[in-house]
Amino acid sequence: MPIVVNLDIVLAQRKMKSKQLAEAIGITEQNLSLLKSAKVKGVRFATLEKICAALNCQPGDILAYREESGICNDG
Repeated sequence: MPIVVNLDIVLAQRKMKSKQLAEAIGITEQNLSLLKSAKVKGVRFATLEKICAALNCQPGDILAYREESGICNDG
């Protein structure tokens, strides 16, 4: 998947546990776990905003785009 979720890295940098973040943003630990493992099809901007506020970060700190290998881009 070309979108990589770096939420674990940002949590570690902030010395915050998933449980603390889930409580701070008002979602279940299970849903946060699904987001961290990139097993969700989307994330609401409101949720992303709460995560960024709680972690004092930018969306680009949490989400990154990585080109998949083996994809032909010669149009």
